[in-house]
Amino acid sequence: MSSSSFRLFQFAAPARFYGLAGALIPWCWAAFAVLAAIGLWMGLFVAPTDATQGDAYRIIFIHVPAAWMSMLLYLVMAFWAAIGWAFNARLASMTARAIAPTGAMFTFLALWTGALWGRPTWGTWWVWDARLTSELILLFLYAGFLSLVSAIDDPRRADRAGALLAIVGSINVPIIYFSVKWWNTLHQGATISATAAPKMASTMLTAMLLMTLAFWAYAFAVVFTRARAIVLERDRHAGWAQASARPARSATATGMQT
Repeated sequence: MSSSSFRLFQFAAPARFYGLAGALIPWCWAAFAVLAAIGLWMGLFVAPTDATQGDAYRIIFIHVPAAWMSMLLYLVMAFWAAIGWAFNARLASMTARAIAPTGAMFTFLALWTGALWGRPTWGTWWVWDARLTSELILLFLYAGFLSLVSAIDDPRRADRAGALLAIVGSINVPIIYFSVKWWNTLHQGATISATAAPKMASTMLTAMLLMTLAFWAYAFAVVFTRARAIVLERDRHAGWAQASARPARSATATGMQT
């Protein structure tokens, strides 16, 4: 094993991960703020008006990145849950738990912005379209994972049960992605494809990619924050965890005295 690989594996220890994540969180928030500001400015003010949809199309700069994130985060969650189950890796299971609420939020955001786009475009807030329905099922899978792991008191058993649900549910992600190809749906096909040129103006594409990167930065910041809280809760009796929590208690006491 190379020295660089060994250094990376060191962060699999909860104590080392806790410190690394804490150092990265401010940078992730800064990246999110900058990328989101530029992406929204380009999407709302620089990108041209669509010839058929007018300015109503601009919601795609939130909707499409949110939909991408909802699917990608589920696969990442299922991956870490499977790693935790297969190798009894506690940090991997805790990471899966930390990802789930953010993935659920992006799924809800994709559904909500899709409804806002569908009202002026399709004339209705909702249709039982293959892609919309499978995206709604994804939200239920996130909710099911969160409910299941919360309902079981023993963390190890909860992690295993959640991993099984996450792995089985991952089959829904390709169904969402390929639904517009497999079935005759109202939802438009892919605008961006790895095998074809983009079907949008370069400013539209740039704004969408910037918003996608902004959402990734947001996801890292929130997941790292939540993972640190889960790690601290699970290892609260360890010496390093008590030492990490002590400065926070001291700061709270100082604030109350002042």
